[in-house]
Amino acid sequence: MPTRLSRAAVLFFIAVLAVSSGNLSAEPVRLIFDTDMGNDVDDALALGVIHALQSRGECELLAVTATKDNDMCAPYLDAVNTFYGRGDIPIGVVKGGMTPEPGKFLPLTRQSDDGRLRYPHDLASGKDAPEATSLLRAILSKQPDNSVVLAQVGFSTNFVRLLASESDQHSKLAGRELIARKVKVLSIMAGAFRTIRGNKHYLEYNVVKDIPSAKIIAKDWPTPIVYSGFEIGIAIPYPATSIERDFGYVKHHPLAESYRLYNPPPHNRPTWDLTSVLYGVYPDRGFFNLSDPGQVTVEDDGFTRFAADLNGKHRYLIATPEQIIRVKEALVQLSSQPPQASGGR
Repeated sequence: MPTRLSRAAVLFFIAVLAVSSGNLSAEPVRLIFDTDMGNDVDDALALGVIHALQSRGECELLAVTATKDNDMCAPYLDAVNTFYGRGDIPIGVVKGGMTPEPGKFLPLTRQSDDGRLRYPHDLASGKDAPEATSLLRAILSKQPDNSVVLAQVGFSTNFVRLLASESDQHSKLAGRELIARKVKVLSIMAGAFRTIRGNKHYLEYNVVKDIPSAKIIAKDWPTPIVYSGFEIGIAIPYPATSIERDFGYVKHHPLAESYRLYNPPPHNRPTWDLTSVLYGVYPDRGFFNLSDPGQVTVEDDGFTRFAADLNGKHRYLIATPEQIIRVKEALVQLSSQPPQASGGR
């Protein structure tokens, strides 16, 4: 006897189709990932999502830059990239940045089994990696105009320094002109654009850790910016059941181990950073709606205020209940996808 599929089941199949099919005629999205890796585990899951998308031919990860100023951050990034078969992706680091503490899972880079690194990597320390601003200029200078998506899921430190950079051996263009020419959009996890747990003046972490830089990005950044506010990530929690069930294809998985070290299951962690990546690669797949155009202003205490303006370059993500179901299924599928040695670029 035929039965009717539930709305949730239908949305699940739509999500699977959306992240599986891709637009075979489109060029992969040229992506730079800027992260405060080590402060929360959603950064790690977001990097896993990027590698899955690259394996599907949907994006090309040009570089990863770190805004967490700890010397284990770059080795961790290198270890995760190596796990996914892409240990040659350039990594840049902040100098004189924020949050120097090691965090809960970055020490995984030093974990050994029988005298061998559990997660091999070439970078022994952030001291061995190039400074982020120089790397960003080098990478951007080689890209076609209006082709690069920047996904910023940490502090604004690196991109403000890029904005203020002067011409150099990589490009005769100053930072602002280089960004305006090469960058298509900045997809950023920052701020809050809805009431959070009854708080109408919520101060979001990525902003308050470097308020001066966040203010400059909102005021002076020359390309469109799409903000994923705090409210989006908390509405789409990553299910701890996935950590327990979907990563067992290897004995040791860096994302699953990082998740457990950060906050052991059962704990459904918000998907803040993953949403900025998903939008950056799939802006037209209907995973999210967008606010009307406007202008974000960062106040002195770090509060993000949005004012509608038809000429504004800023928007923020909105998710309906149906989209929340779809996005969660897509993110689980992508985060837990095994490395595909033959599928990378």
